[in-house]
Amino acid sequence: MADRMLVTQALDERDLIVKKIQDKIRKASFVDTIKPNEEKVLAARVSRDEYAKDAEGTYQQIMDLINRFMKIDAAIVASNAQTKITTSYGEFTVAGAISLRSRLRGGGAYYGEADFETALSQKMESELEKCLDLAKTKNKQLQTTAENMRLSILGKDTKVKDEKPLEVVDTYVRENTTELVDPLDVQKKINDLQDKKSILLKELETQIKVSNATTFIEI
Repeated sequence: MADRMLVTQALDERDLIVKKIQDKIRKASFVDTIKPNEEKVLAARVSRDEYAKDAEGTYQQIMDLINRFMKIDAAIVASNAQTKITTSYGEFTVAGAISLRSRLRGGGAYYGEADFETALSQKMESELEKCLDLAKTKNKQLQTTAENMRLSILGKDTKVKDEKPLEVVDTYVRENTTELVDPLDVQKKINDLQDKKSILLKELETQIKVSNATTFIEI
């Protein structure tokens, strides 16, 4: 008769089986030595027949646990491929949601290379900071140049009543001021990407937990 359990229970059992299998493998003994004039094997200190029985029993226990793990794992995978969850960014299968969550966390097969949103945000943020710093530096230099031009026109101790010569300086400043070219409004794009990622991760985490706690599978 098939076992019916929640996905959360299956996940817990799967984790426990992994620990049991590894523990049994560590403690197991499948090969020993013996001398013809002795009744017990050297390491285990039990008879040959008892040792053989223990080795066969342990091996079978491990294989039974492996088969149990495979059944549970296959049932979880099948359920995740069919069960759907809904987020504010659309509908996903649980399998797709788990994969997406892993990608957004910088995990999965690509080791963070597939976290495109973060890479894009960091690229835009880096360029924005670089260009803002560059514009600030160049405009500061421009103001110094303009001030020197004004002093040259006015003289250090004289004040010219006619302001027209100074218009040349103002024009020079206007034409040489470094401005930011930001057609995308990258700071807004950065904020949008970060907000979307944060919201989506929270929703995926919540919906996956809810699905696992309410979906039954048979093993």
